[in-house]
Amino acid sequence: MNTRVCPASADSLSLAARLLADGALVAFPTETVYGLGANALDADAVLSIFAAKGRPADNPLIVHIHDTAQLEGLCEIPPMARPLMDAFWPGPLTILMPRTPRIPDCVTASLPTVAVRMPSHPVARDLLKACNLPIAAPSANRSGKPSPTTAQHVLEDMQGRIPLILDGGPCEVGLESTVIDICHGTPVILRPGGITKAQLESVLGTVDLAPSILRPLGKNEVALSPGMRYRHYAPEGAITLVTGSEEEVLQALPRLYRQAVADGKTACVLCFHEHMEALRACHPHDLGSRLAPQETAHRLFDVLRELDAEHMDCIYSEVLPPEGVGLAVMNRLGRAAAFHTLAAKDAGKGADKA
Repeated sequence: MNTRVCPASADSLSLAARLLADGALVAFPTETVYGLGANALDADAVLSIFAAKGRPADNPLIVHIHDTAQLEGLCEIPPMARPLMDAFWPGPLTILMPRTPRIPDCVTASLPTVAVRMPSHPVARDLLKACNLPIAAPSANRSGKPSPTTAQHVLEDMQGRIPLILDGGPCEVGLESTVIDICHGTPVILRPGGITKAQLESVLGTVDLAPSILRPLGKNEVALSPGMRYRHYAPEGAITLVTGSEEEVLQALPRLYRQAVADGKTACVLCFHEHMEALRACHPHDLGSRLAPQETAHRLFDVLRELDAEHMDCIYSEVLPPEGVGLAVMNRLGRAAAFHTLAAKDAGKGADKA
């Protein structure tokens, strides 16, 4: 299969809409990351998403709509959903709601809820209007890899696997949407994103955080949302998150880097812009300012993809406080690292070889 990359235009949107109606896959930009879309009501089309990505079937998908009228027949709308839609749609918020039988089991991993969002990106909205279908769409990358924030990233992963990529330029947010469950009492954030806990609480009152946001799911825990169960967002190399005071971390990172190089590994550090000069001997990669977590969110997946292009074996990363958008950044970095964390004070004890 030849994969075409087309700038978003009336003609390419019309082509994309026809492909989706015929059961084919189309990659398209959203404000968060690029999505790999199929008609959410066509089980065979949805199953082809899993095949193209190599995605486990127990990992549910998000359904994208352009108008709340499309929810009719797809799900029940809990009272708590209305104020969320009014405040944050269109935008990077996904809401779990009770599904109807019209939604194929493969979309929801046979769960009783369906995850729905209304993207704000103009190309995504134009595509959804052109096809007038609910579109199931995870990120348009091979499963487990860093999510794509440009059409070129999609092409790197999906060349020959899908017929069309709509190029709408770089994504604005850079991390996937916030996912909130409002079906089981107190609302719970299952996956943090650009819409923060504080923003949600300004609308709903108390909002809890799923315990698995900063740790792996337990053996018997069910993945209610995309991005909960598996190692995600990961480059080929092994990432270690280095924690401690700023001074401790800045002392530990060069030791870890030198040890990895002495062991014959290609190595680098992920650090904040303020520390690039101090860590210049450690092949640093700039995560943006430590005072601007939105900047780190926007840059993160681009940087992780750079590491694969450079064939890095060992990657040592600074961390952000898990607050606001920083929580979303640390969720993604944690899963990319398979939650492998090292205290900076222990950096000289051989942990770099783990």
